[in-house]
Amino acid sequence: MGSSSQGSTLSRNVAGLVDGSSSSSAHREVSVFDGLPIYVKELIAGGAAGAFAKTAVAPLERVKILLQTRTEGFHSLGVYQSLKKLLKHEGVIGFYKGNGASVLRIVPYAALHYMTYERYRGWILSNYSPLGTGPVVDLLAGSASGGTAVLCTYPLDLARTKLAYQVLNLVKDTKGNLGNGIRPTHPQYSGIKNVLEAVYKEGGLRGLYRGVGPTLIGILPYAGLKFYVYEELKRHVPEEQQTSILMRLSCGAIAGLLGQTFTYPLDVVRRQMQVENLQPSMQGRARYKNTLDGLSYIVRNQGWRQLFAGLSVNYMKIVPSVAIGFTAYDTMKACLHIPPRQKSKSIAAA
Repeated sequence: MGSSSQGSTLSRNVAGLVDGSSSSSAHREVSVFDGLPIYVKELIAGGAAGAFAKTAVAPLERVKILLQTRTEGFHSLGVYQSLKKLLKHEGVIGFYKGNGASVLRIVPYAALHYMTYERYRGWILSNYSPLGTGPVVDLLAGSASGGTAVLCTYPLDLARTKLAYQVLNLVKDTKGNLGNGIRPTHPQYSGIKNVLEAVYKEGGLRGLYRGVGPTLIGILPYAGLKFYVYEELKRHVPEEQQTSILMRLSCGAIAGLLGQTFTYPLDVVRRQMQVENLQPSMQGRARYKNTLDGLSYIVRNQGWRQLFAGLSVNYMKIVPSVAIGFTAYDTMKACLHIPPRQKSKSIAAA
C-alpha cells in the first residue's frame, strides 16, 4: 500500500512537471532577476530595447549622418542610391560601420532614459500633486530623463559620429572604394577609445562635450514631446485596446515623428559641430561659436533646406526604431516582472 501511495505521488509529480514545464522553465529564467530593485530591472529592459532598435535601423542611421554632414560623394544622392553605393563598395558590413560605437552609446542611453523617466515621473507625482497625472507630467519627466541620459553618454555619441564620418574620408584609397573624385586621406581615429583619448588630449572635457548645447536644446523638447504625445494619444484609445502592442507602436511612432520634425534642425547643427575638425577646410578654427551661430551659418551658406537634410531617412528609421524599442521594452518589462507604471500619487515609486 505504501508502494502504491508513493507511485501515485510520483505519477502526479511527473504529470505536473510535464504539464507545467514551460511555466516552470520561465520562472527559473526570471527568478535570478526577482531580487533586483525595480530601477535595475528598468535599466536592463531599457538597455536591451535600445540595442535591438539601434541595430535594426543602423543602415539608415549611417546614411542619415552622411546626408547631414554633406559628405563628399553622398550629399547629392538620395537614400536608396546611398544605400546601393555603400553595399557595392563596402558590402553588408558597411551598413554597420560605427554601429558598435552606436550600440555602446545607446545601451546606457536607453537604459538611463527609460529608468530616469520612470523615476522622475514617480517623483513628480509624489511631490507635485497640483500638476495632476496628465500629460504635463510626462512632458516634464520625459524632458528631464532625456537631458540626464544625454549628459551621461554624450562623449560616446561624439565618438560614434566621428567614426562614422571619417570612414567616408578613407574611401578612394590606392585600391579604390566608394566612387570617383573623392580625395584620399588617412584614418585619424582607430576606434572608440582612440577618439575619446584624442579629443580629450586636444580639448579636455570641454572637447568631449563639443556640440552638447544643441543636443540638449534638441533632446529636452523632443524627449518631452515624445512622451507627452504618446500618453495623450493613449488617452483617446478605448480601454480594451490599452494593452495592444500595435496601439503602442502606432502611438509611439506618431509621437516620435512629431518630435523629430520640430527638433531636427538642432540635430543637424550638432552633427556638423561634431565633425567640423575632420573637414580640411575648417581645421584650425571653429566654424560655429554656438547653436544659434550654427543655425544662421547653415541657412546663409548652405540654405535652409540643409537644416532638414536627412529628415526623410529619419522618418524611415524612426518608425521601425520606435516599434522595436517599445516592443522590446514592454517584453522585457513583462519578463522581468516590472510592475505597471504608476498613475497617481497614491502609488509610491518602486
